[in-house]
Amino acid sequence: MSRVEYLNPPATPPAQGLYSHVGRVSPGSLLFVAGQLSIDGSGAVVGRHDFAAQFRQVFDNLGAVLAGAGSGFDDVVRFTTYLVHAQDIEPFMTLRAELFPRIFRGPLYPPNTLLVVDRLVKEDFLIEVEAIAATGSRAP
Repeated sequence: MSRVEYLNPPATPPAQGLYSHVGRVSPGSLLFVAGQLSIDGSGAVVGRHDFAAQFRQVFDNLGAVLAGAGSGFDDVVRFTTYLVHAQDIEPFMTLRAELFPRIFRGPLYPPNTLLVVDRLVKEDFLIEVEAIAATGSRAP
């Protein structure tokens, strides 16, 4: 039996390539969540040219992936965030400051590495966020 299991929880949007949404080491306690993009359940881009809409969809997708793997935001150990425009750093910080108190118990939040890259898998995407999370108490 393999120690690594790949998951695509049912309530998550389709992967945008040859990858799974989550890798889980068994027995183990960590989930490695693929970078989430601004897509809906049918795979359509949400918020074309709208950073705030994409930010919200990305975190909605992250929440769905975590829940589908039996975890939640309070189980996140670390984020890596990719932006395609440096001018979106300030809006990212503002939106994150509004969102995190609602999705985390706080007052401290997971570490985050923020990178500005040339582009993401499709030109329409403005933000991608990946996570490492502990296996939650609701693990499937």
